[in-house]
Amino acid sequence: MARTRSSVTLRPEIAALPAYVPGARASRGRQMYKLSSNELPFPVLPAVGAALSDAGVELNRYPDMYATELTEALGTHLGVPAEKVIVGNGSVAVLAHILEAVCEPGDQVVMAWRSFEAYPIAVPVAGAEPVMVPVDGAGRHDLTAMAAAITDRTRVVLLCSPNNPTGPALTQSEVRQFLETVPDDVLVVLDEAYIDFVRQDDPTDGVALLDDHKHLVVLRTFSKAYGLAGLRVGYAVARRRLATGIRSASTPFGVNAMAQAGALAALASSDLVRDRVEQVVAERDRVTAALAEQGWSLPDAQGNFVWLPLGRRAAAFAEAARESGVLVRPFDGEGVRVSVGEPDGNDLFLEVATDWTTDQAPLAQA
Repeated sequence: MARTRSSVTLRPEIAALPAYVPGARASRGRQMYKLSSNELPFPVLPAVGAALSDAGVELNRYPDMYATELTEALGTHLGVPAEKVIVGNGSVAVLAHILEAVCEPGDQVVMAWRSFEAYPIAVPVAGAEPVMVPVDGAGRHDLTAMAAAITDRTRVVLLCSPNNPTGPALTQSEVRQFLETVPDDVLVVLDEAYIDFVRQDDPTDGVALLDDHKHLVVLRTFSKAYGLAGLRVGYAVARRRLATGIRSASTPFGVNAMAQAGALAALASSDLVRDRVEQVVAERDRVTAALAEQGWSLPDAQGNFVWLPLGRRAAAFAEAARESGVLVRPFDGEGVRVSVGEPDGNDLFLEVATDWTTDQAPLAQA
């Protein structure tokens, strides 16, 4: 067979992928507060540290491929059969497996935008086409517009609540009503990565909706409230048939032994986890109140971060913050996301923010 290519080529969808931009990391030799990655500012939970030490002696063995003990513990925690729980190497990996399990070339995936920047990467990798529906003027999902964007080609709809990076959360009533409008053959993925930080009325609880809405999958993570961002453990909850298919598409041994042990220990430390979350929420409320006093007009912050709608000034603000010893996450031309961290770091961020209130962009640009 004659060959006409001079080198290995990538799929056009892969070559065109946007780059995932991680939160900035501090350089060695300088004290910096890292408020760029929505991490918890606390050290590892004591029980997690002990569990990791114990697990380390058996790293010559493969981990449990299906994370049986962890899925059983999660099932008990959530009040669902363990067969409905799928774990993976972070919720991003679980989302990728979900999309791979249901999407075919030519399918579309509807999502709000701006939202989690991994979405428009994961969708084309799975062979589908992202359909981005702008968030509304308050930085919230426009569910009416998202429902209107569903066509015969739509295979999946992604909901992020609270929305990363803008911050507002959907309500349970909104999600329930939306599910009733979405065709039964369209999968709705509700990403609740930041659910533990929500303090609004009628908060979402995707797991409680599963029995009545078979086309729903709930996505959660141990990276945020549980403080295990470095171990990479996420999970999904779905009806048994969907869970079986998603599990079949998952990477074998995708959750390593240390991650399984750490997640189990964190799940058993629920009282301390709740206490740490409450500290973050209290600090978030302090930060947002201070920003409001400075004159900022902000979207409702329901995660462990705040969103500054700076538009084209986003990169300049991030550089000013870096010079002052604070790392934040700019989205060039749109805004800046700032994680809630240590009080000293938050105070330093507030000092920087006080001089930028006149440079806000309309939230509709978010």
